[in-house]
Amino acid sequence: MRVITGSARGTNLAAVPGEGTRPTADRVKEAVFSMLQFDIEGRDVLDLFAGSGQLAIEALSRGAERATLVDMSREATDVIAANAKKTHLLGRCRILNTSFSSFLRGAAGRETFDIIFLDPPYDSNMLPKALRAIDEGGILAFGGTIVCETDCDVPVRATKLRHDAEKEAERILADVFGGDESLRARYAVVKSTLYGRTRITLLGAAPEPDEKPDGEQEDDA
Repeated sequence: MRVITGSARGTNLAAVPGEGTRPTADRVKEAVFSMLQFDIEGRDVLDLFAGSGQLAIEALSRGAERATLVDMSREATDVIAANAKKTHLLGRCRILNTSFSSFLRGAAGRETFDIIFLDPPYDSNMLPKALRAIDEGGILAFGGTIVCETDCDVPVRATKLRHDAEKEAERILADVFGGDESLRARYAVVKSTLYGRTRITLLGAAPEPDEKPDGEQEDDA
């Protein structure tokens, strides 16, 4: 596990010991930042299930202004601090040992972020809960992006699903939004791609419904 590019390019990062944390594979991380392209420079980043901190650290290495890294495991936040120090990025990090739900409650109405990384434990149902709290708390900045990493419960050979728009929409609804159509309606799916069984989905705010200017009326037929 290493920083791919930027100021800390090539730096090897420590992983959190044990089976409780699942690091993002380097090839998937590279795909994530390729999808984000030039939307990183100067941004304020939130890594809500930070683990080793590698996604936020990669963003900082590529020019993000600052990052807030949240994890409820003390062992994880210790590893994050060590990795941030090793990459000389600690001064641009805020590292918090708390649950995602506690952080979002405290940030609601007070903080916004341009890029939010959501990579919770698979099969935990934490992703839909986090997405709902982010929407209700106004946590995503105007024009911001949420990057979701989920497990697609189909065999690798079945990635042909990406070519079937209707089935793909059904899988995104299940994988990202836990089947909650009302939650899905709160977000715009910018892009969703499978890498083996790993799904990376970029979300933005849902577009506002079209409204007529005040006082405008339809012409009589």
